[in-house]
Amino acid sequence: MTEPVDVIHEHRTGRIDVHQHMVPEPYARWLRAHGVDAPGGRPLPAWSPAEALELMDRQGIAAAILSLTTPGAYLGDGSDAARVARQSNEYAAQLVTDHPGRFGFFATLTLPDVKAAVTEASYALGELAADGVMLLANSDGRYLGDPAFDPLKALLDELSAVVFVHPAQLPGPGAEGIPPFAADFLLDTTRAAFTLVKHDVPRRLPNIRFILAHAGGFVPYAAHRLALTVFGETGRDLNQVLGDLRGFYFDTALSASPVLQGFARPGHILYGSDWPFAPEPAVAYFTTWADDAAINHRNARELFKERFDA
Repeated sequence: MTEPVDVIHEHRTGRIDVHQHMVPEPYARWLRAHGVDAPGGRPLPAWSPAEALELMDRQGIAAAILSLTTPGAYLGDGSDAARVARQSNEYAAQLVTDHPGRFGFFATLTLPDVKAAVTEASYALGELAADGVMLLANSDGRYLGDPAFDPLKALLDELSAVVFVHPAQLPGPGAEGIPPFAADFLLDTTRAAFTLVKHDVPRRLPNIRFILAHAGGFVPYAAHRLALTVFGETGRDLNQVLGDLRGFYFDTALSASPVLQGFARPGHILYGSDWPFAPEPAVAYFTTWADDAAINHRNARELFKERFDA
């Protein structure tokens, strides 16, 4: 068993996990009350801060940046979204205070409600000192590159925010016998990346640092196909488009591979576990594919200097 890991300032080589989820009990109750028992095809897992810290110690994870997963705070008509987002963000901020050096968090917002999302992003990134925001790849069928979300993206650019892009349910029926987390999630993230590049977001709003969950879905494997499509629709320089696709950050959660390491820009691969939705054996298995100091902690330390090098 791995020896317990103390706070990040004392153990500089422990992993920094940018893709670890929290499932606070009030949030779990709210989901179940709305008939959501298995988001993404995985049953809601048991979770507590104590269990998270125990897992982290066993897996050599010094610190984790926590986030909610799909469906986030927006269900149905979105009437609860602002309340659920605020409650979740304040819970996470208190968790950071209670366990210094062990946790950070990505704030939950309210898309597709842009006005409320701008309000919550300002509060969470300011008053609560969130490490960034978590945005779903699509919100009610609209993907992140959609110009309708530009007011939020403009604020995130102004604040030089990190945006963790997590997949959601595809805006259409799934395939029988294929759980969403197996393939649909990867397509959802790929679609988000495509729309961001198609709408020139990385160049128009260059201060946003996007982290694509699960190694960017299919992006590293289909980048040239995606880039040719953007070229055909916009006429933009093909190498520039490829550079934009390579310029995202990518986490290794359930997806570490040599292909990713050959594709991503240097310094842009970050360790991710996807616990507790990924069981511990899966966490351990994918860790062996990218057990490298830069991926484990150095790249994240550079991206989140205020949190880990304060």
